Amino acid sequence: MTGLFDQIKLLFEQQLYTNVVSLANLVLSVSEHNPDILTVPAKFQTYVYYGDSLFYLGQYRKAEGMYRKALQFKKSLLKSKGTAKPQDNQKELMPDIDIKYQIHVCHVNLKQNHQAIVVLQSIPGKLRNAKINMALAKLYQQGGMERSAITSYKEVLRECPLALEAAEGLLSLGVKGIEVNALVLEGTSNFGNMDWLNSWIKAHSHLHNREYNQAVSTFRQLDDRSSLRDNLNLLVAMGESYYYSGDHKNALIVLQRAHALDPYMQRGLDVLAALLSKEHKHKELEKLISPSITVSEYGPETWIAMAYFLYATKKNSKAAYFAQKACFLSPRNVEALILKGAILLDLKKFQDAVVHFREAMQVSPHRYEPHRGLVDCYIAMHRLREALTIASNACKQLGQNPRALTLYASVLMKDPVTVCKAKSILEKALAQDEMYLPAVYLLAEIYEQEMALESAISLLEKQVELQPTCKLHQMLGDLLARVHEEEKALDHYSIALNLDPNNRRALEGMHRIDNSSSKLDTSYYMTVGEEEGGDTTYERIADSENEGEADESETEAVWSDMDLELNSQ
Repeated sequence: MTGLFDQIKLLFEQQLYTNVVSLANLVLSVSEHNPDILTVPAKFQTYVYYGDSLFYLGQYRKAEGMYRKALQFKKSLLKSKGTAKPQDNQKELMPDIDIKYQIHVCHVNLKQNHQAIVVLQSIPGKLRNAKINMALAKLYQQGGMERSAITSYKEVLRECPLALEAAEGLLSLGVKGIEVNALVLEGTSNFGNMDWLNSWIKAHSHLHNREYNQAVSTFRQLDDRSSLRDNLNLLVAMGESYYYSGDHKNALIVLQRAHALDPYMQRGLDVLAALLSKEHKHKELEKLISPSITVSEYGPETWIAMAYFLYATKKNSKAAYFAQKACFLSPRNVEALILKGAILLDLKKFQDAVVHFREAMQVSPHRYEPHRGLVDCYIAMHRLREALTIASNACKQLGQNPRALTLYASVLMKDPVTVCKAKSILEKALAQDEMYLPAVYLLAEIYEQEMALESAISLLEKQVELQPTCKLHQMLGDLLARVHEEEKALDHYSIALNLDPNNRRALEGMHRIDNSSSKLDTSYYMTVGEEEGGDTTYERIADSENEGEADESETEAVWSDMDLELNSQ
């Protein structure tokens, strides 16, 4: 009686998975009492169809159980002495490795990575194909088993030399670019001109070796070629290279290019959100997530982008929840750990923030942000010694580049005894990169503390010529006001407010100069005040705050809908 099995097969081929589940459940029960209803191969395949249907319906735990029943049935069948031709039956049955692969996928979806590894390891090495080795390699890498991951990735490349994810996996694990290139070219020698592939491997080798300037240079060369121009993956990798090197301006430009090409991109979305948040571009940050994407489609990068928007709009509790969703989906996601650490720091949960920053540092010790986060936590807890240790280690881990040196100097500045040392370190940072603004700001602050106002003014005036920013003009205005050059100070405050109308310190600086002038000519300012309806300086501040509130209310409905969708899951 093959009619029933044919119907199950038909339902499965038509992707009527709920119908397969209903019918297979009944047929398997009947077959227990009436073995003639299904042939041996048909019964085995029914178990598999049943498991596959549950899998496609997202019922991974049930699917795993059904796959195991299929394996057990096959095992008992092969051991049975009553079967006339076990070899013939065996040929008709689905191979164990395919079923075990599906079991592994169920475990991965259930966040049971250890069980997934155990299942795949039960497949003998000689029977492992590229699919099995790739799955093992990714699980090994996520679990920190680097040597095993390298071995598995190499097996993938030997079988499939253009498995670029495997090649990138090897590079991320520290395998030299020359060795990876040899593995790839070994199987592609007959493919003609593959110079672009050599450059791709070279660029990623620089990226994973933390040679970010060389990586950017190579990626740019690839992007300039017409054949690879505007390639999404290339742009994202270039943007990440800029970001990791601390060049946030160029990172933002490149990643925005990538997002314009593919509004649904996942990789790089978290970094783009971080950059937009730093630049206070809240409207653009809100538009990163397309309303057409359902919650079930969200990857960790999407949750991180949403968390950044909430964090930027001061909704820290919701932001922490979304960041935790990203951590749950990808426990070793550095961007998620950094963001959650920053949110916890804002919530003054310093010990919890320390835990997250330390975990991020463990996963990626050469990222700047975890070091910076830990320093901020320890300073907030008034534990300067620990902060100094972390900052000192950052210089060793990251190299004595301007970012690391400035971080170290920022901690030294907290102690009056070591301010002089901080000053020399900042001068060293600016000798490497005279346009590194965080070092400029701190050095100007030290000059001001030492009452070397002319040195501070000279430093800032030089920078204003090179790269005018709101903060530079505001600081220059403050210093010029201190040396009684009010007209110049007002000019710089005006420029600062043109760049950022909500700069409170520039507004306050102008207000102070106005007040000091009003003492000289009270009657004049009273007249102007009556004509203009009073002082508008703080009205502008209040208006800007009200605008912020209005902006938040516009998006409130969107996030309310999101809460409903989340709660319904």
